[in-house]
Amino acid sequence: MTAVLGIFGGTFDPIHCGHLELAREVRAALNLAAVRFIPAGDPPHRAAPVAPAMHRLAMVELAIAGHPGLQVDTREIERRGRSYTVETLEELCAEEPARILALIVGGDAFLGFPGWHRWRELFELAHVIVVARPGVAFELALPPELAAEWAARLRTDASALATERAGGIIVQPITAHAIAASAIRAELARGAEGIGAVRGLLPAAVLAYIDRNQLYRSRPDAA
Repeated sequence: MTAVLGIFGGTFDPIHCGHLELAREVRAALNLAAVRFIPAGDPPHRAAPVAPAMHRLAMVELAIAGHPGLQVDTREIERRGRSYTVETLEELCAEEPARILALIVGGDAFLGFPGWHRWRELFELAHVIVVARPGVAFELALPPELAAEWAARLRTDASALATERAGGIIVQPITAHAIAASAIRAELARGAEGIGAVRGLLPAAVLAYIDRNQLYRSRPDAA
């Protein structure tokens, strides 16, 4: 069976335990060869990240250390201009044409696909794994143009990831993790008190890195 590489992009601002558990759970459930984290340099679909790219990359590297099957890719941080997913997938396909790619996205991100740069071409380059939170029927909110792709591409058998070159949509339920990077940043802005509040939500090495580099601190007395 052909090995499938999972692609997991995002700002990871900061990366937290929810990101890690999602990647590990999806990899195990779908028998992916690996999951590659690709931190965005200049994300086009959301506000600019709070932490500089070099710090976000360093935090991802610390977070995945010691986790077999989890990798990091620096190309979007090194690339000039906007971090378009379609360009990343094109590069990956060009580097190893025989490799099958599977783009991992959350349900909310999937609903926004029609606003992504050259979004229809994503299906020509990779499969799409839509991570579903328990009890959230995101497919009921699909915009018409995406609903048509959904109807044509949805696969109920995950083996399609390895038997088809690209273009399938697989829905993968995962365990719910009530961890949000925005809430973590809000706590960290409170300084030492916030550090204690988020302990356990991020890998210890990442939290130590944040504290050491004084990231996400906004109050004058927290500097």
